Amino acid sequence: MAAKKSEKAPSWVKIKPEEVEKIVLDLAKRGESPSKIGIILRDQHGVPKTKLLGKKICQILKENNMEIQTDKFVVSNKIETLKKHIKDNKHDYSASKSLTKSLWKQYRLKRQQ
Repeated sequence: MAAKKSEKAPSWVKIKPEEVEKIVLDLAKRGESPSKIGIILRDQHGVPKTKLLGKKICQILKENNMEIQTDKFVVSNKIETLKKHIKDNKHDYSASKSLTKSLWKQYRLKRQQ
């Protein structure tokens, strides 16, 4: 699936789609989630969006039969660890605020589907 006409890669992006695929697969082998892979591509490699180069990150991972660590999984693990922490440290108010934010995020992710 090619990029839309309005979404062309900027002229300053010098990386080729094959190189992006290789980087995405290497990062996925290290256990990074798709959102973290996107951040690494943006910050370290200067790729604004992989979709501009032809494919989304999840699409690349599915085509290469890689396991996708979803955001829901990451958020639910964070919620579990925060609940354990708050149980032991009842006066850690910043952790309870973080738990609330994570619960909001989990609700948003569920609602997106």
